[in-house]
Amino acid sequence: MAKPDKTPPAAGTWTLATAKARLSEVVDRAQDGPQTITRNGKPSAVIVSAEEWARKTVRKGTLAEFLLASPLRGADLELERQRDAPRDDAL
Repeated sequence: MAKPDKTPPAAGTWTLATAKARLSEVVDRAQDGPQTITRNGKPSAVIVSAEEWARKTVRKGTLAEFLLASPLRGADLELERQRDAPRDDAL
């Protein structure tokens, strides 16, 4: 098994092996900004602080409020419903 790289990652980017070996440091650095974990050279996951996650996932109003604020409200759209027969799903 290869030893994890000891060099610090650039700009919050970690290889999976380094992130596994230095998880505490990844979590500590996530308090200051998102930490990207790569697998086979491609971004695979992002670690963010619990505070950042809560801020990004907080609900911003209800569905009714969203629909009432729609720019299409009162636009008097003419929508035509298709009257086709149902598809045969036995294909």
